[in-house]
Amino acid sequence: MTTTDHTLAIAATGLRKAYGDKTVLDGIDFQVPAGTIFSLLGPNGAGKTTAVSILSTLISADAGQARIAGHDLTAEAHAVRGVIGVTGQFSAVDGLITGEENMLLMADLHHLSRREGRQVTADLLERFDLVEAAKKPASTYSGGMKRRLDIAMTLVGNPRIIFLDEPTTGLDPRSRHTMWQIIRELVSGGTTVFLTTQYLDEADELADRIAVLNGGRIVAQGSAAELKRLVPGGHVRLRFADPAAYERAATALREASRDDDALSLQIPSDGSQRELRAVLDWLDAAGIEADELSVHTPDLDDVFFALTGSSVPAQTTAQTADKETAR
Repeated sequence: MTTTDHTLAIAATGLRKAYGDKTVLDGIDFQVPAGTIFSLLGPNGAGKTTAVSILSTLISADAGQARIAGHDLTAEAHAVRGVIGVTGQFSAVDGLITGEENMLLMADLHHLSRREGRQVTADLLERFDLVEAAKKPASTYSGGMKRRLDIAMTLVGNPRIIFLDEPTTGLDPRSRHTMWQIIRELVSGGTTVFLTTQYLDEADELADRIAVLNGGRIVAQGSAAELKRLVPGGHVRLRFADPAAYERAATALREASRDDDALSLQIPSDGSQRELRAVLDWLDAAGIEADELSVHTPDLDDVFFALTGSSVPAQTTAQTADKETAR
């Protein structure tokens, strides 16, 4: 194992999975550095949950290899299970018992002593703002509270890597933002988070690195900024208050699109620092001063459409759910 391997929480190569004649994962490769948030983004049915199920040892891949925290996924499955935690799409919370009892049950499953289990339970209930509700049946909890309890239960075993499979589905906007803050705090404490989501804003807001999964294949991966640069449409917009300066700039920048009414020019750009510096250097050399400069890059909606061919943006689904829940 190389030095680089030691810094990886997850490394997967060629993972494949099929059910009959339907290929769900078609040889996917990715790496997740320790202490980061990795987001697997894709439409429903893309294979996100299958990937989580394989990496968390719930099902076996038909082909390919993976290492989790340095452990071989197949040969060292028990060791893998000892360093991971999984929160699925559907809550594992037992509604018939209290939040505290759910936590203590998880402590028992992790073979913690009675004293240690109660201490861990108390600490996590406080950390997730569930102390007041701890003695109440979990069935009385709101959706956001159940998701917080679900993650708290996952943390009982102090996992180094956590798989969060669409953790904010169905939550109202306030609960979603609370969940985002929890995820950030987990990572700031050294935990690695593998996040699947169909919400574009969620991946954009949280992930250090994003892989776009479509039809069982990873069609692109990189940071949010890198992915946005894959899609054409980025530009630098220059706006002028002085018509004479506008005309001089428009004459010199023949590739720019003109908006004579707004006295603005639109220059194709990938939004990179290099291209922005080139525009600024050109303005200085020409002795032209723009009154306003703004950089516009494609957002993840554009990336999603371009890479998946989806006719319905994932973020629209999220926004619709937010509006419905907030009513």
